[in-house]
Amino acid sequence: MKANKEKEIIVASPRGFCAGVVRAIETVENTLDAYGGKVYVLHEIVHNRHVIAELEEKGAVFVEKLEDIPAGEICIFSAHGVSVDIEKRAEELGLKTIDATCPLVSSIHRIVEKYHRKNYDIVILGHHNHPEVEGTAGRVDNDVYIIANVAEAENLHLGNPRKCAYVTQTTLSQDDIDKMYTVLLRRFPGIESSSTNTCYATQNRQDAVKRLAAVSDVILVVGSKNSSNSNRLKEVAIRSGVEAYLVDDSSDIRREWLEDKYAIGITAGASAPERLVEDVVDWIGKRWSVGYNELQGTEKKMYFKPARLEDT
Repeated sequence: MKANKEKEIIVASPRGFCAGVVRAIETVENTLDAYGGKVYVLHEIVHNRHVIAELEEKGAVFVEKLEDIPAGEICIFSAHGVSVDIEKRAEELGLKTIDATCPLVSSIHRIVEKYHRKNYDIVILGHHNHPEVEGTAGRVDNDVYIIANVAEAENLHLGNPRKCAYVTQTTLSQDDIDKMYTVLLRRFPGIESSSTNTCYATQNRQDAVKRLAAVSDVILVVGSKNSSNSNRLKEVAIRSGVEAYLVDDSSDIRREWLEDKYAIGITAGASAPERLVEDVVDWIGKRWSVGYNELQGTEKKMYFKPARLEDT
C-alpha cells in the first residue's frame, strides 16, 4: 500500500482478444461488407454481449436454430465450432455456410477424428452443454465421454480402457485440466493425447493473471458472464488468493469492491474488446487518484485469415 493512499491500476498483459476471436469477428464484418443485407450467424460468434450488439447493428442476425435461417441465405458458424450433423443439416436446408471456427478448435476436431479412426475411446475435458464441447463431441459418430471435474474423472467407465485418448476444451483452466488428467492417468495409464491439444491464448492469459494476483489487492476481469475463458480467469485469480470480480463493463463495478483496495488489477477475457478495459480504467480514474502500470508479458503473435464463402 502507498502511504498517500493513491490507488494503482495494474493491467495484465496479454489480455483481451485472441487470434481466433479476431478471425471470427472479421469473418462476420467482411461478409457483411461483401454481401450486404442480412448475414446469419448460428449462435453467438463469440461470447461477449458488446461484440454481439455491435455486429447486430451492422446487420448480423444471431440465431439458435438453422431452421430460423431462410433457404439460400448465408450462415456463419461461430468460433466455437459445430458438429458434423450441423454441417449436414445446413446443406440440407440450402444454406451457404462460412466456417468461422477458431483454427485451434479445429485442430482439436482433427485430433478427435484421428483417434476415432483408430477406434479409440475419446474423453473430452470440458463443460457439459458448452458449444465448443458439443461441436467437438459431434465430430465423430460414436459416443464420446465428457468430464467436467475430478469426481466425474473418478467415476468414468470406458468401453475400451486400453485404447483411449483425451482432448480438452480450449478455455479450461490449466489447473482443472491437470487435476482431471492426474486422475485419468492413474485410472487409464495408457491414455493418449496430442502436443497440439492446447490453446496458447488461454494459457498465456491465465499465466498473466497469476502474475497479476501477486501484486494486486483485487482483480477485475472484463468479460461477459457466459464467457468460459473469462470465468476461468476469475477463478484463477481467486485460487491465487485475490478477491476477483467478473464485469461486462464499468457499469457492473461496485464502488465498495475497490474502496479499501490500493492495487487494482485488471485483465480481460479473450472475447472482450480493449475499449471495455479502457472504460474500466476511466471509471476508476474518475473516482480516485490513481497511478497506472502495465505488467510485462509476452504472447505468441498469431493471425488467422478470416473465412470467406469461397473457402467453404
